[in-house]
Amino acid sequence: MTSSSARPRPHEVAPVAAQAAELLEVLWGRASTAPVSASQLRVLFILEHQEGINLRTLADALGSTPPSTSRLCDRLQAVGFVERRPGATSRRELRLYLSRRGRTFLGDLRSRRERALESVLEQMPAARRTQLLQGLVAFCAAAAEEIHEDGTVTGAATA
Repeated sequence: MTSSSARPRPHEVAPVAAQAAELLEVLWGRASTAPVSASQLRVLFILEHQEGINLRTLADALGSTPPSTSRLCDRLQAVGFVERRPGATSRRELRLYLSRRGRTFLGDLRSRRERALESVLEQMPAARRTQLLQGLVAFCAAAAEEIHEDGTVTGAATA
């Protein structure tokens, strides 16, 4: 970091945040996401925050095509994590919902991820954990605001 470390600029913080995200991926890689892939996990995170969206909106949020997104949802429906229901205004339009089993899966996954983080956090002094918590709360609020302004949810805000 440069001499402005008392008030670091976003371009000074971004590389450290990116490195932290990469380390989280390594730690969380130890906690299997089976039976879902990373792409399918993103679908679950999006549906958790935008229940009842249609396939096109989900495809846009993923930066994918409706046929590819439909196949992702087919697999998630086959394992019981996603439900498709007819829309209220048009029976041709299907709405996507996270099933109870999908919610349970995400809860279990988050618990495993949190346990993986606890061992790292235990190694930090309490004052640094406090600072980290304050910074992460502010980061999550800013990220959630930006995501909602953009109109898409990627799953990063609560993942």
